[in-house]
Amino acid sequence: METAHIYEVDVNWVNNRLGLMQSVELNDELQVATPPQFNKGIPRVWSPEHLFTAAVNSCLMTTFLAIAENSKLEFESFNSKALGKLEMVDGKYQMSEVTLMPQLTILKEEDRERALRVLQKSEAACLISNSIKSKIVFKPEVTLSAGSAAA
Repeated sequence: METAHIYEVDVNWVNNRLGLMQSVELNDELQVATPPQFNKGIPRVWSPEHLFTAAVNSCLMTTFLAIAENSKLEFESFNSKALGKLEMVDGKYQMSEVTLMPQLTILKEEDRERALRVLQKSEAACLISNSIKSKIVFKPEVTLSAGSAAA
């Protein structure tokens, strides 16, 4: 397997502060725009700030899925909320922090500590998190499935 990979993404301006993003490698197009907090921003359209936050969060999930599979960790569900913080730093806007709040539901109480270790290993191995200078705040939660018998 090659050690370098290229991901092609094209953005084409549509009008005002709206563009259309696509990739020859993907089926779907995605509208992107200036967020509504800025002049002429457009509400309810993906912004670069949303995409930045989504990249970190989706990387956590895909990394977790690979590590959980390799670790043979059984789980019922995984979901994660992410909050991306945009702020003025030294006179420039930057995405200064991403808070990740994964929630993992396990099937057996005896897997709780191992599940937390797999989550932590996933955050540490996430290539997107490792590629940015923003602070990553990690707040994992592991719960026991309601259908499981307590140990």
